Amino acid sequence: MAAHRVVVIGSGFGGLFGTQALRRRKDVEITLVAKTTHHLFQPLLYQVATGILSEGGISPSTREILAGQKNARVILGTVIGIDLTAKTVTSEVLGRQTVTPFDTLLVAAGAGQSYFGNDHFAEYAPGMKSIDDALELRGRIFGSFEWAELATAPAERDRYLTFVVVGAGPTGVEMAGQIAELAHRTLKRDFRAIDTRQARIVLLDAAPKVLPSFGERLGGAAKDRLTKMGVEVELGTKVVGVDSTGIDIEKADGTRDRIEAATKVWAAGVQGSELGAMLAAQSDAELDRAGRVKVNPDLTLPGRPDVYVVGDMAALDNLPGVAQVAIQGARYAAKHLKARLDGKPAPEKFAYFDKGSMATISRFSAVASVGKLRFSGFLAWVLWLAIHIVYLIGFKQRITTLLHWMVSFIGRGRSERTVTAQQILARNIIRKLDPEDLPKLPVVDSDHAPAPAVRTDDAAEAERAV
Repeated sequence: MAAHRVVVIGSGFGGLFGTQALRRRKDVEITLVAKTTHHLFQPLLYQVATGILSEGGISPSTREILAGQKNARVILGTVIGIDLTAKTVTSEVLGRQTVTPFDTLLVAAGAGQSYFGNDHFAEYAPGMKSIDDALELRGRIFGSFEWAELATAPAERDRYLTFVVVGAGPTGVEMAGQIAELAHRTLKRDFRAIDTRQARIVLLDAAPKVLPSFGERLGGAAKDRLTKMGVEVELGTKVVGVDSTGIDIEKADGTRDRIEAATKVWAAGVQGSELGAMLAAQSDAELDRAGRVKVNPDLTLPGRPDVYVVGDMAALDNLPGVAQVAIQGARYAAKHLKARLDGKPAPEKFAYFDKGSMATISRFSAVASVGKLRFSGFLAWVLWLAIHIVYLIGFKQRITTLLHWMVSFIGRGRSERTVTAQQILARNIIRKLDPEDLPKLPVVDSDHAPAPAVRTDDAAEAERAV
C-alpha cells in the first residue's frame, strides 16, 4: 500500500512541530518545503540584532533536527505555486523549480512584516522577521555608532546617535531596551569622540499603551522601566514618512513632527504569507484584514479537508500570532490527520491553551502574564530565561545561548558585534535587481537526466547486503 504523502510548507514552529508529530507513522511520507535551511527561533531575533547571540544560536539546521526521522524529507525552495486540484506544490530556488505532489497539505508559512500599505518604508526601516533582517539591523545599529565617531558636525552626530523603534509590542519593547543597554552600558568606554550615553532612543506606537496585550499594569511597568533607561516613549503617534535620514510622525492631536535618525527599526504589524491569497482563490476560504486565512475549527481550509493551515497564517477565534499557537495547532493538525488515516473519529475542534506571555525589557527586568498571574521585574526575567531555554531546539543551542547570556548579562560585553557592509546593503540591492539579473543555478546538458530516486535506509541496507 502506497504511503500517504504529506507536504509541509515552512520550517518554523508550525512546520517543524507538525512534521515531528508524525514521526512514528510508517504509513506517512513527509516532505517539508522551506525557503531557508534552518528552523528560526524568532522570539530571540532581537538579540542577534543587538549582538548578544549569534545567528547560529537561534537557527539550527532543519536537516540536522530531522535527521533521525526516517519518514521525513527536507527540500529547499520558496513555494511559488499551490494547485489544490492537481494536489501539487511548486517551489523554486535559484531558478530551479520542483513540483511535489501531496495527499495532505500542512501550510505553516508564517507571516511577514506589515507596513500598513506603505511598503516603501521597508527600504529604510527593516523589520524583524528573518536572520537577514536581524543581521542588517545589527550592521545598522553598530554602524551608526561608528559613523557618529567620524561625524564632524553636531547635527550629523546626533542623527547617527538617534534610534527609532516603531511598535510598542514585545519585539519593539525588547529592541528599544537592548539598544538603550548598548548605548548606556556596553559601549560607553569604546569610543573617544562620542559619548554613547548621549544616544537618543525613541519608541513609537499609534496605540495608547505599551504592550497592550499584557494589560494596563504590566504595560505601565514596562513603560516606566523603559523611561528610567532613557527611552522616549511616544504613544498615540503615527508614522507618516520614512527616508534615509529620518522619520515623519503625526501625533494624536494631528500635529506633525520629524525625528532625524539614521537607524529605524520596524516592529509594528504583521501580514499573513502571500500563500494565504493563493489558498483562498482555490477554496471557500476568506482572508482577514491581515491576510490570514479564516480556517474551520479543526484548522482545515473551508471546502478542503485535506489542507490544514496553522500558526500565523491562520485566523481563528482571534488567536495571537505567537509560537505556542503554531506549535499546538500543528500538533492538533497531526492528531486530526492520524485519526482520519486510521478511520477513527476526529478530535474535537482545536482549543488553544494559553501558557502565558512575557517580554524582556532589559537585563534583570521583564514582564510576564501567566494565567491570572501578572508580575514584573527580576522574577519575570528569570522565568523568561527558563522558558526560552526550554523551547530552544538542540542541546548545542541551549549551551551556547547560556554562555552568551552570561557574557552579556553578568558582564557588559556583546560577543557578536561583527558587522559588514554586505549585511547592511544586500537586501535593498537584491530587491532592486531585474529578475533576469538574479543569480540562477548553472545548468549543463547532463542535468536533463532524470533525478535519482530517493532511497530509504532499508533500501540502501538491502543494496549493501547484495
